[in-house]
Amino acid sequence: MNLLPKTREEFAQTDYWNEFFKKRGEKAFEWYGEYLDLCDQIHKYIKPVDKILMLGCGNSKLSMDMYDTGFRDITNIDISPVAVKKMLEQNARTRPDMKFLQMDATAMTFPDESFSVALDKGTLDALFVDDAVETRAVVENYFKEILRTMRNGGRYVCISLLQEHILNFLLDFLPRHNCMLRIVHCLGVEQANKEKNADDAMKLPVFVVVATKFKSLPMPILEFGLGNDKMQRFTESSELSNAVSSVQKAALVCNGLARSSIAGHDEVTLDLYRPSENTPRYSIYILDQPAARGLGKYAAFIVPQGREVEWLFGTPAGRKKLQASAKFQRLAVITLHRDQVYNTLDEVKAELGDTVTSLAPFGLNEQIPYLSLGSDVGKRETLISGFSKISGEFRIEEVAAGGKTLRRLIFLSNQFVVQSEALVKTIKIKGKKERKKIDFGYLACQHHLYMSVGVQLATTLQNPKKNEQKDVLVIGLGGGGLCSFLHGALPHSRITAVEIDPIMLEVAEQYFELKQDKRFHVVIDDGLAFVERCRNEDIHFDAVLFDVDSKDLSLGMSCPPQGFLAHDVLLHIKEIIGPKGLFMLNLVCRDETLKAEAMANLQKVFPAVCSYKLEEDINEVVYCANDEKYKTVEHWQKAMGTAGRGLNTAIKEHKLANEDALEVADFLSELKI
Repeated sequence: MNLLPKTREEFAQTDYWNEFFKKRGEKAFEWYGEYLDLCDQIHKYIKPVDKILMLGCGNSKLSMDMYDTGFRDITNIDISPVAVKKMLEQNARTRPDMKFLQMDATAMTFPDESFSVALDKGTLDALFVDDAVETRAVVENYFKEILRTMRNGGRYVCISLLQEHILNFLLDFLPRHNCMLRIVHCLGVEQANKEKNADDAMKLPVFVVVATKFKSLPMPILEFGLGNDKMQRFTESSELSNAVSSVQKAALVCNGLARSSIAGHDEVTLDLYRPSENTPRYSIYILDQPAARGLGKYAAFIVPQGREVEWLFGTPAGRKKLQASAKFQRLAVITLHRDQVYNTLDEVKAELGDTVTSLAPFGLNEQIPYLSLGSDVGKRETLISGFSKISGEFRIEEVAAGGKTLRRLIFLSNQFVVQSEALVKTIKIKGKKERKKIDFGYLACQHHLYMSVGVQLATTLQNPKKNEQKDVLVIGLGGGGLCSFLHGALPHSRITAVEIDPIMLEVAEQYFELKQDKRFHVVIDDGLAFVERCRNEDIHFDAVLFDVDSKDLSLGMSCPPQGFLAHDVLLHIKEIIGPKGLFMLNLVCRDETLKAEAMANLQKVFPAVCSYKLEEDINEVVYCANDEKYKTVEHWQKAMGTAGRGLNTAIKEHKLANEDALEVADFLSELKI
């Protein structure tokens, strides 16, 4: 629209406005929505009996529409004589009681306390063009005049885009002058602009500022709301500023996504909150791929509760694969958060409707399809909420996923990663109630299966003496799934697990049915201190496993903590496993430089190092041996092939599973020196 100002500084100039209104002629210009878009908020904060001052009326129809619906005591002022003349001519006969005056709002001639409402539709934004000292002085005069001419208990109602410097001024000035401050995101204006689907429609979020004048306030009263939803009250101005800022940032993202594709770039993520709640209700990941024959334009995929931790939904690479299989140019992948209640899939769709529409490519007129894995939102039940001094808040929860019931340990500091997971079976015993039982044959973490192959190798092939117990050291217990599996599948093994957090042992015993006996015991200790003590006391193990995660999520390596790969620690492990033992670790590293350093550190200490990279994850299981015969990949493949087949046999013999757990040929083909 060519009548919009080219530079923002023009907004405050009288000549600009005179020229603007001459060009507009009789057609009203509604900067921030029309009366129907704003009427919910207007009728909420302004009553027909109010004595209303319209600040900077321009040629807006707002005061005319209000007059026609019963607001009769309206005085309009504007700095532009052209605007005032046109409005007088237009309304003299049809709205005789409405007043139009040419007046500077920063130096009004009305007596004190003349009005009960001061209504500002964009005038503040027009005055407050920058944060210069001179501009702030003008704005201060503007507000002093408003408060002077306003009765006690009266309201300043302002429709604004709330640029950062404007918001900061309001948050400082109004509470200091005994005004309660409420800011409402005016959804009606944005919705109306979307429905118009016009290129020149206002794309920035519009807010209604309501400042109520009091003689005195013992403390600042600051509130924020979305539309007509419940208000959220804050104690700090920074909280109110953040609420406004989050709406503005989301609008910028939506505007950008409407106008352009992000194909070839990283996905865009938005968290959605309910008013007055501090935790997200949904997370939305938006992905684009280039247009191609056979691709739909846009769809939304709702991930059932509990499934968000799966690779396909919980990682950028997985979501790209999901988009490719869904065959849409743009896909919004939506995850549902714990500690929230979702009743039906239809309710979720209705709640997400406006947001999903706002993320659509510009000009999309077709109905947006919703995709999911089924007809419901999934089930998530929290069994216990706990707190660990080491790991922070955690949850034990059960989720229904893919026809199974899974029990999970989740640390809320990294809640999209499952720390431990077990398959829950329902056991029916004649004459008794059904009861739940943990299936020890189920390995949720695939890297545990490949570590188990290494244990099989270290405890049977490397040390083949029959009827001799072989010692296995596992650093990191979690829910105990790996230890319980090894205990059940390999009866010739004697397992020692070291866990630094005593709470985790309680969790493993109470919720994951971990049982200690003469072949399995848990030591509560720091893993590195335990390793050093074993080396000093000449204690040896046939297999040592590191399955420990880092608590510092800012590091590029999340498993194990970098201290576990220090040179002296690796030398201790080298001595502990002796000439025939095997050392294994779960390596999770997104930083290629750190990963290369980790592998180099291992190769400096151990003569033979081999690794297996999981296909759909960043986990890599690394095997380290002192035996130099493992310097070739062929020897690793031969030994691991025998161990893998032996593990499959053991699993079935001990009734942990009816089928092979390991695809031996696939595993061997991906082993790398």
